[in-house]
Amino acid sequence: MIILAIETSCDDTCVAVLEIRNSKTELPFMETKVKKRTKFSSPFEIRSNVVSSQVKLHAKYGGVYPFLAKKEHQKNLPIVLKRALKEAGNPKINLIAVTIGPGLELCLWTGINFAKELAEKMKLPIVPINHIEAHILANFIGENSKLQITNYKNIFPAICLVVSGGHTQLILMNPVRNRKSSNGVKKFGQYKILGETRDDAAGECFDKAARILGLGFPGGPIISTLAKKHRQKYTGRTRVFLPRPMIYQKNYDFSFSGLKTAVLYDFKKRSSKVRRSKKYIEEMCTETQQAIIDVLIHKTLKVAKDYKAKSIILSGGVAANTELRKQFQLTISNRQLAINFLVPAKNFCTDNAAMVAIAGYFKWYKKKVWKKIKANANLKIDEKL
Repeated sequence: MIILAIETSCDDTCVAVLEIRNSKTELPFMETKVKKRTKFSSPFEIRSNVVSSQVKLHAKYGGVYPFLAKKEHQKNLPIVLKRALKEAGNPKINLIAVTIGPGLELCLWTGINFAKELAEKMKLPIVPINHIEAHILANFIGENSKLQITNYKNIFPAICLVVSGGHTQLILMNPVRNRKSSNGVKKFGQYKILGETRDDAAGECFDKAARILGLGFPGGPIISTLAKKHRQKYTGRTRVFLPRPMIYQKNYDFSFSGLKTAVLYDFKKRSSKVRRSKKYIEEMCTETQQAIIDVLIHKTLKVAKDYKAKSIILSGGVAANTELRKQFQLTISNRQLAINFLVPAKNFCTDNAAMVAIAGYFKWYKKKVWKKIKANANLKIDEKL
């Protein structure tokens, strides 16, 4: 089975081709015995995964400009599709998966309309994909030799932390039991949103803090780089202290607007000489990043304990942050917590179509004719598609 996936929820034009080697597999890990040893391998082969980024185009606006993003998608989609199919060996496609939300509506419709044209031309069904669920399922791309997960009992219930420029959510994930689709795959993923940001998402806070400091867009990678430099020179010590919003509240919600405001106030009270100094900027980057990490880890471990989760699943663009990944693993290890920690390879944290294709595999029992596919910019993960 070959799935063609299309992702245009924001400013990345993405197309991927995925081959399913074993359509009966319930999880993306197969267990086969070789010479009395257990070997774990993935039934998925990503034949191609092409991403055309618009970051440089939107950098001068300090954020994504939706109408411009739409025009770039329209221009890039045919080019990216041609390249993805060529890299995949021009296979016969059996199914199309396309992101329908959440995201920027103009961008979503561009990808959906393109997928509809392909579906009509190739007479193929379409699977509508939730962008957030695709980020979560990116954790199941490829092999996971460390965890060696082969059944539901080892991984669920799981707490998913989805953290990106537009979303910061804590989601309870369970499989849907005793229900199967026509292809024998369990209906994968029953979700409940336990907490989310009340204002700015973590990624948005990174972007706004970087703008205040005059560092450009996107903010996350720049702040991470400068924070790393500061840690190497000063072992992370700073003269700046920023708040950790809502960290000790009993709920599972987040709020990063106040953190961004605290960065602004501290910046304004400094002299122009200090504001321009490398040391101050690096200190602010270090403290901003650490404040965000402290809140994310504390809240996630709290909800994981409360719900007796067997796994923590990290996903979204901010999941590519090296320090966040490292401190999550270190905290779990230092506290000797009996919990799995899953995080995708960095290239699958940011928007890509491979994750849409994986989600398409687990959702192809919901395949629809192309006319019924619609964009939903505010789609929730627990809503029916």
